Amino acid sequence: MPRDAPIPEWITRVGVFDLETTGVDVENDRIVTAHVGLLDARGVEIAARNWMADPGIPIPDAATAVHGITTAHARTQGRPALEVVTQVSAALASLLSQGVPIVAYNASYDFSLLAHEARRHGIPALENPSPVIDPLVIDKAYDRYRPGKRTLQVVAAHYAVPLEDAHDASADAVAAGRIAQALARQFVLPVTLSELHERQIGWARSQAASLTEYFIRIGRIDPEDTIDGTWPVRPHSALLREDLPRAIPHP
Repeated sequence: MPRDAPIPEWITRVGVFDLETTGVDVENDRIVTAHVGLLDARGVEIAARNWMADPGIPIPDAATAVHGITTAHARTQGRPALEVVTQVSAALASLLSQGVPIVAYNASYDFSLLAHEARRHGIPALENPSPVIDPLVIDKAYDRYRPGKRTLQVVAAHYAVPLEDAHDASADAVAAGRIAQALARQFVLPVTLSELHERQIGWARSQAASLTEYFIRIGRIDPEDTIDGTWPVRPHSALLREDLPRAIPHP
């Protein structure tokens, strides 16, 4: 970053959000654990809340292998899904109403799944949350040609952000927030949150189109298929899930 480049003011106070779930289908899978927190300018978490839900459906073994929560544990220790979805949505809405940006890595996954959960339980959904900061989208936009995967663990290591307990909602959320702050220090990002939010909408759309072209070229998807690049809330689940921080292998 040039010495005289302004550091965005939002870097001093960011909300963080992450879900661990029963799978990667934003329409049909359910929340297992959730974390909403607040970081200061040093990346120290100064407020936080964690939830564990009884998702109401069995947790597949593949999902348990990622986040460690079994069906039995969620049923005995988790809160009712309606309660968790209501409280998580309210916590996020409260931060956004104060102008605090919410950082979520691969935000269109977490916010889309939360919105579908809200509709499932008959409560108001965060249809168009703003401002949202997505380190995955920003990293791809500013360092497009860097080789390798863009999972949360890989990107955290690239920006020297500690992540000792990957796939724990709290650890993942905090790491994502610190990556966002690192990106703001390293690159010349839009100064205002409104501009950054709007830019990410376009970047996410372009990145999905580029990934669609690549997958068609290598024969991974059919020419008539597309990857949904709607951000930060998709109206339906994407065809394929790439670079998920909690990714379950595709069949």
